[in-house]
Amino acid sequence: MKEKNNYGNKGGENMLGFSSDIGIDLGTASVLVYVKGKGIVLQEPAVVAIDKNTNNVLAVGEEARRMLGRTPGNIVAIRPLKDGVISNYQITEKMLKYFITRTSGKRWVFKPKIIVCVPSGVTEVEKRAVIDATNEAGARSTYLIEEPIASAIGAGLDISQPNGHMIVDIGGGTSDVAVISLGGIVVSNSVKVAGNTFDEAIIRYMRKRHNIMIGERTAEDMKINIGGAYRREEEKIMNVKGRNLVSGLPVNIEVGSHEMVDALEESVATIADAVHSVLEKTPPELAADIADQGIIMTGGGALLWGFDKLISDRTGIQVWVAEEPLSCVAKGTGKALDSVSLLESDTKMKRLG
Repeated sequence: MKEKNNYGNKGGENMLGFSSDIGIDLGTASVLVYVKGKGIVLQEPAVVAIDKNTNNVLAVGEEARRMLGRTPGNIVAIRPLKDGVISNYQITEKMLKYFITRTSGKRWVFKPKIIVCVPSGVTEVEKRAVIDATNEAGARSTYLIEEPIASAIGAGLDISQPNGHMIVDIGGGTSDVAVISLGGIVVSNSVKVAGNTFDEAIIRYMRKRHNIMIGERTAEDMKINIGGAYRREEEKIMNVKGRNLVSGLPVNIEVGSHEMVDALEESVATIADAVHSVLEKTPPELAADIADQGIIMTGGGALLWGFDKLISDRTGIQVWVAEEPLSCVAKGTGKALDSVSLLESDTKMKRLG
């Protein structure tokens, strides 16, 4: 009897209650879930709204993100991950359980195997926190894969060959720079400067330069619409609403894209320095491969206007932004699901559940 596919049903579970294996890009800014055989089925902000009086979860994902900066005193919208690692274990577990249940359904005959991405610089304690939280959220067994490897696979690179590939993955909390060959990381560097740092830099700039306080969502909108690592030939202008720090009243001013280059200069320079540092430590043969093939950028931060040009000018190497950079890590995690049985004893992806 052919098994009926009930993907259209709530939770995506089939009639027998079997759950497909899952790959999770557990990011500081957003969570992407890849279900084996279906692709990316969920992409939501990594935000949870809770009632401080009862400690109950009120909303998760996009619904919670809309509450950022707009909640009454007893409700708080928080990001349970900071700099790519868990900062609030209980809330992370609840968030994962919500996303896993939403994609796999509530009734399991077999719980899913889950692969979770972690930054290349995380400690063993931080890895254990991810594993424990995922297992408590409903995983049968949890595997870890480093983000540069997952993003390289998701970008379509063949990392199994003895060729050097450089990946620059700029997420929400961390930026991972790595040289990969024969399926492993040869040289890497992880810096806690990424998309959220860009937002914070814009908030500081607006406060210092214009004496205006803006929120996280406004800063993110500015980053997306007029932000840049390089000056544009034609300046873009955006109307920005905020609160004047002197009068305390709401104001509306025009801000240009050239100002955003100044606001983000220090942050993007830190990531460019990390790329330069990794190149300096790369073996000559692999460095020659990178010079021929170029550098691949992935992650949401790769979409910052002119960032690829900045790194290219800094290194003298062609830089490419991967197709659909936001989903590269999740896609790579999903493709790695097919190799779990081969990689259970591998040092690059351990079964730790």
